[in-house]
Amino acid sequence: MKALFDIVSRQCTKTVTDAYSTSFSLAAKMLANSIRQDIYNIYGFVRFADEIVDSFHEYDQEILFNRFEADLEFALQDKISLNPILNTFQETYHRYNFDKELVESFMKSMRLDLHKSDYLTEADYKMYIYGSADVVGLMCLKVFVKGDIQKYDHLKESAMRLGSAFQKVNFLRDLKADHEVLKRSYFPNTNFNQLDEASKKHIIADIESDFAAGLKGIRQLPIEAKFGVFMAYRYYYQLLEKLKNTPAPDIKLARIRVPNYKKLAILTRSYVKYQLNLM
Repeated sequence: MKALFDIVSRQCTKTVTDAYSTSFSLAAKMLANSIRQDIYNIYGFVRFADEIVDSFHEYDQEILFNRFEADLEFALQDKISLNPILNTFQETYHRYNFDKELVESFMKSMRLDLHKSDYLTEADYKMYIYGSADVVGLMCLKVFVKGDIQKYDHLKESAMRLGSAFQKVNFLRDLKADHEVLKRSYFPNTNFNQLDEASKKHIIADIESDFAAGLKGIRQLPIEAKFGVFMAYRYYYQLLEKLKNTPAPDIKLARIRVPNYKKLAILTRSYVKYQLNLM
């Protein structure tokens, strides 16, 4: 029966979240039960699309991506998919009446990763980040406000800025792998081989500006979502602090991480700040 298949599909998206990202999984667990599954559903969808373009190098990635995109279209149209990840995503997509443009922009940015290696202009860079991160923030926001259009419009800009901050932190953290393995460079006007402190400080100042705008929106989120999103914010901000304190040449040598014991410490401190309204 379809109901049982839907249950299995939802379990799959939770498993994907837990397996691929301990930090996101921890933050998602801080969300209210009423919205947590839908965030798993969104994460599963964007994670699988990203994996195709980033990880499956021994296969024809374009063929895999084309098939995934076609299956996505059928899922959204038919309201079912035998791919359990797409089956749950279409469920959330229809429940909250996502704008199709959000999904299309996301897939467009993912497709760019198949061939495009450099983002030389600010316009190209912003376009990629909008599709790869901002729209994901907007889909999550639709869930957080439970489809309330007025709240969505009010918090839209903050959600996009927070999504941008998360993505830019990922770019800076993954500089080495993106350049050496994936042959990509996302930051415009930045030469990986000549990354210096001035360039790093410029990037970090831009990210901090996004974080500041994002935090204003977090403070206005419904209670069901506020702590979980604040937890994610605190984790990524800690990661940014580590990058800020790492010499520019060292960022090119290894991927900066936040150990699991520190993630738990962040959770504890975040909860105290949240309870004392010190966000």
